[in-house]
Amino acid sequence: MAGTFAFSEIIDGDVYKYYSEGEWKVSSSGKTVSIVNPTTRKAQFKVQACNQEEVNKIVESAKAAQKSWAKTPLWKRAELLHKVAAVLKEHKKPIAECLVKEIAKPAKDAVTEVVRSGDLVSYFAEEGVRILGEGKFLVSDSFPGNERTKYCLTSKIPLGVVLAIPPFNYPVNLAVSKIAPALIAGNSLVLKPPTQGAVAALHMVHCFHLAGFPKGLISCVTGKGSEIGDFLTMHPGVNCISFTGGDTGVAISKKAGMIPLQMELGGKDACIILEDADLDLAASNIVKGGFSYSGQRCTAVKVVLVMESVADELVKKVNETLAKLTVGPPEDDCDITPVVTESSANFIEGLVIDAKQKGATFCQEYKRQGNLIWPLLLDNVRPDMRIAWEEPFGPVLPVIRINSVEEGIHHCNASNFGLQGCVFTRDINKAILISDAMETGTVQINSAPARGPDHFPFQGLKDSGIGSQGVTNSINMMTKIKTTVINLPSPSYTMG
Repeated sequence: MAGTFAFSEIIDGDVYKYYSEGEWKVSSSGKTVSIVNPTTRKAQFKVQACNQEEVNKIVESAKAAQKSWAKTPLWKRAELLHKVAAVLKEHKKPIAECLVKEIAKPAKDAVTEVVRSGDLVSYFAEEGVRILGEGKFLVSDSFPGNERTKYCLTSKIPLGVVLAIPPFNYPVNLAVSKIAPALIAGNSLVLKPPTQGAVAALHMVHCFHLAGFPKGLISCVTGKGSEIGDFLTMHPGVNCISFTGGDTGVAISKKAGMIPLQMELGGKDACIILEDADLDLAASNIVKGGFSYSGQRCTAVKVVLVMESVADELVKKVNETLAKLTVGPPEDDCDITPVVTESSANFIEGLVIDAKQKGATFCQEYKRQGNLIWPLLLDNVRPDMRIAWEEPFGPVLPVIRINSVEEGIHHCNASNFGLQGCVFTRDINKAILISDAMETGTVQINSAPARGPDHFPFQGLKDSGIGSQGVTNSINMMTKIKTTVINLPSPSYTMG
């Protein structure tokens, strides 16, 4: 990390700097923000608490840098992105160490996130060259009442300054999923990382610095949301916002004004299990989908809706698999690690207490030590329990027994979320019918919900978000159409 030579310039004493105009700087505020290690529950890092004046300078430099970057040949933009992908992979270990200490991500998964991010940057570079290198040519006589007197040329041009706000759970991968499309499309980028995950994000940004991107094109501002949050999202110099997180996104969408928004705001992903399902497959996917990274994933299985006739057998298989999970610190690569903050753990515990008071069946004893919560399956959950509707973002999973497919679909669609869902059945016809009926952005058939592969479209309905992600969709979202019309003095027809 800071001890390695490559990253020595991003830290001042024990405080990490912010990145502006191609330089690592100390905030004039003289204030810092502490980052607590979820495992030790002690302060692990400090970052700069930037002020509004510094935000203004960052946006102004981003605007200036974008003008020249937009004139940079497309192949050159792609070349630099390929270079940063290699730099990211080269420095995967120190970045992964930050993820372990900041967000308690298991060590192996932390390395995977960085490598995956490098692969994603390269994919954006390759796909961006194809998407942005191609325009359209239209002729006027294809519309009734017109002769061929107009030629229309369309191309994609950048929006300007893109503000990227990733979440704590994937502060590197979900940051580059916003940075790479912005840059290949000719935009500049201002990154506001989450507090938990900020140091990993700063290390990631330094990889862009090492790759040689122009000064001012990429900035990373850290600080308190109360000081710079609204100021950033409402800044007149920001031309696009890509946000991943929770309820804050709703407030941003109301304040941001007339700029493009790309938002993913969480989910209550339902898993519907039919009577003909492969229960071994379903059980393994429920555990993988519901408990990997301690359930702190937007696409985690959040509620199991299982037909009564197979419920006992399914619950038995899930419990057998849960018993094999290891619980402990992320450094030991445990399956279940501490949730990100004490307040998160308290929220999860509140859901558990509510379920207990209302008669849910506890398949395991509820156990908590600090931020570490042991995996828990709650059977016989009813719709009047909070856990049936609220997103725990932790290793607690409710099972609701249903008597018909329609009942399962109704529960899924009654949620205010609509990110993903899944259905397990051997009947592809039933699977398609259920998929069409589920009000979610994606439905997985015979697999747990997942965001990836990263080039697949990824979107939510209802309160789960605005717009769509994925490589092609993100590039298109961060551009606008420019049209040039050539007016001819008389109709022109080829091969007449």
